[in-house]
Amino acid sequence: MLVISCIKQVPDTTQVKIDPVTNTLVREGIPFIVNPYDTHALEESLCLKDKYSLRTVALSMGPPNTEVTLRKARALGIDEAILLSDRAFGGADTLATSRVLAAAIERLGTREEVGIVFCGKQTIDGDTAQVGPGIATRLGFTQLTLVDRIEHIDFLKKRIRVRRKLEGRHEIVEAPLPVVITVVRELNRPRYPTVPMRLAAEEADITVWDNTVLKLDVETVGLKGSPTWVSKIFSPERDQGEIIGDGVNDPEGTAGILIEKLLSKDLLAV
Repeated sequence: MLVISCIKQVPDTTQVKIDPVTNTLVREGIPFIVNPYDTHALEESLCLKDKYSLRTVALSMGPPNTEVTLRKARALGIDEAILLSDRAFGGADTLATSRVLAAAIERLGTREEVGIVFCGKQTIDGDTAQVGPGIATRLGFTQLTLVDRIEHIDFLKKRIRVRRKLEGRHEIVEAPLPVVITVVRELNRPRYPTVPMRLAAEEADITVWDNTVLKLDVETVGLKGSPTWVSKIFSPERDQGEIIGDGVNDPEGTAGILIEKLLSKDLLAV
């Protein structure tokens, strides 16, 4: 059975540049990392590989330099890495991205049974949390979001039980395989690659699938297949902060000033 991790290469800086015409990210000259949430998806794939001897695949859509990110996955112990790269895929929103990733997973499923697809709960450059559920919907897989613990997997009955992290509580859910799971940071602690694994990853094969492989309608992927787009990007205006009182020498007086200010702005109920 196959375990797939969908990972994304994201900018490692807040000093990003945006193309004024397309309002998409300018990637030249910007350092990139694996999306932090996706590192936990990779780690959980490797945990299942260690425990159940499952085969693991890392899947990423992006430009050719995304190969560096996939080599990091290989250095951790992922068995196969596939890069989905084609000019037709560029500028995709979450809808078009999930279409390409789902098509690749479907293709993988023709040669080996797909049991679990892991995704980070969201990416730090988009924060939409839509790609994982989008993949599940397109493939007809069960979707389990915000998972912080895998409780049990029964491969004979093809059932999985997980714990979901909700606001102020947890929820235990049991569902059938195959499943798409989006994970949170609390799920695990990502491992570090060893030096030999790093060196081996430099020579490892990275499979590249373009649209001649996936054969998707170019009108349904990339910028052309994206019904949503960024109309404007700007930094929000922030009011300058204010220091009040002397919290060290007069904490009670300072607290009184703060309460008066909150009351004046109708931000505190009495």
